[in-house]
Amino acid sequence: MFKLFKNKNLNNEKTNEDLLTKTASLFIHAAKIDENYTNKEKEIIKKTLIKLGAEKSKVNQMILDAEINEEKSNQILDYTKVIKSKNNEFKIKIVETLWSIIYSNNEADAYESNLMRRISGLLYLDDKIMGEI
Repeated sequence: MFKLFKNKNLNNEKTNEDLLTKTASLFIHAAKIDENYTNKEKEIIKKTLIKLGAEKSKVNQMILDAEINEEKSNQILDYTKVIKSKNNEFKIKIVETLWSIIYSNNEADAYESNLMRRISGLLYLDDKIMGEI
């Protein structure tokens, strides 16, 4: 009986790690879209993952896994699919972080702005919420 509960907790941890890894992949995609993935952007990603519940000891490996995922993927649907089922508070934190990453170099180019429009639609966030962010 106790083994059943233990397996359930392990599955929940794995699901949360998967969510955070895919979220990190989306962050990395946004950071790389201007072809300039900086340490400042990586630090923003690390801090956000920890705020979202990632264990500090696992964050670096999670980012490495996310970088590999981002290199292998050619679409953002893989990442947004798991995020869109979460509550608006989680989605808003994701969008705020994305904007922080984009503006970490003090400007947003056309590709970055286009990415944010696509993400807002894929996460089902309306224009009012996006404007407030």
